[in-house]
Amino acid sequence: MRLLVVEDEPDLADAIARGLRRDGHAVDVAHTALEADIKLRSAGYDLALLDWNLPDGSGLQLCRRLVSGDLPTLEGGRPRILMLTARDEVEDRVAGLDSGADDYLVKPFAFDELSARVRALLRREPDSEPILEVGPLSLDHARFVATRDDVALDLTAKEFALLHYFMAHAGIVMGQEHLLEHVWDEMTDPLTNVVRVTVSNLRKKLGDPPLITTVAGRGYRLEE
Repeated sequence: MRLLVVEDEPDLADAIARGLRRDGHAVDVAHTALEADIKLRSAGYDLALLDWNLPDGSGLQLCRRLVSGDLPTLEGGRPRILMLTARDEVEDRVAGLDSGADDYLVKPFAFDELSARVRALLRREPDSEPILEVGPLSLDHARFVATRDDVALDLTAKEFALLHYFMAHAGIVMGQEHLLEHVWDEMTDPLTNVVRVTVSNLRKKLGDPPLITTVAGRGYRLEE
C-alpha cells in the first residue's frame, strides 16, 4: 500500500516514514500543505496521515478538500485519512472526524498504536481482509506472514508488499507503471527495472507451479 505522511516536523516525519516502510508500505512525505496538494494530485495513495498544523495551511483543510472532491486525486477516489495532531480536546477530535477523517490519533503516540491503526484503516477497503487467501496462498499482513500450502515464504518487505497487492487484486492484469504507483514510493526511479526484478524474485520464491503469469505487452497477473 502507498501512504502519504504530511508532517512539518522533519524528524518526526522521517521516523514515521521509516517505521511504516518497515511494515512493508511505500511511503512519501510532505512537509507543507502545498507539497501535500501536489503529491495527492499526482500519485495514487491508499492512506494519508495528516498533521493538523502546517506552515501554510492545515491538515483539516486538506481533509475537507479530499472528502468533498475539491482536491482531485490521480485515480478519482480519495485515500483513507488519519489525523495526527497534538490537539487533544474533545471538540478538536469531533471537528477532525466531522471533517471526514477516518481516524484521529493524538501526539505523542506509540508507533505500535499508529501501525495498528494504519492496518485497521487499510482493512476497511472492500478488497482488503485481515487474512488474504488466494488458491494455495495465505497472507496475514498484521503478523507479516505469507504461506503457500501452509509453508512459510521467506520474503523481503517489498516482496511481501507486492504479493499483498497481487492477492488483493487477484486475476487482474497490472502493468509495471501501475505497480510502481501503488507498491513503490516516489524515491523509486521509474526508468529502472525494479518491478521486473522484484516480480521475478517473488515468482521464484512462490515456487512451482507458477502463480504469477506475464501477459505480453500488458503486465502481470496473479492467477485465481
